[in-house]
Amino acid sequence: MKIAFTSAGKDWDAMIDPRFGRTEYIVVYDDTTDELLVLDNSEVKNEAHGAGTATSQKIFEINPDVLITGNGPGDNAAIALDKMNMKIFVGAEGLSLQEALVQYRNGELKGI
Repeated sequence: MKIAFTSAGKDWDAMIDPRFGRTEYIVVYDDTTDELLVLDNSEVKNEAHGAGTATSQKIFEINPDVLITGNGPGDNAAIALDKMNMKIFVGAEGLSLQEALVQYRNGELKGI
């Protein structure tokens, strides 16, 4: 299973980025290989419009089963993500990636 996180950093100690579209990084954990893949998302940071849709496209390309984020995607990004048939969990702001993974596994994050 692949789990994607919106992240302010590149490792397990990094904090969840509460922003979806303008997240600094997308970190993907593959629990079958126990590896992290880090995708730089900085190119959308200064976009006036469409950052969420661009981030959704990047997530689509890695095809995760689960997305864990802070505040969740905006309307246009949510429409794009809905077509991917992945589970989305919000409310992880203030947590490290490791803490968010534990809360996800314990069923403590809110699904949308």
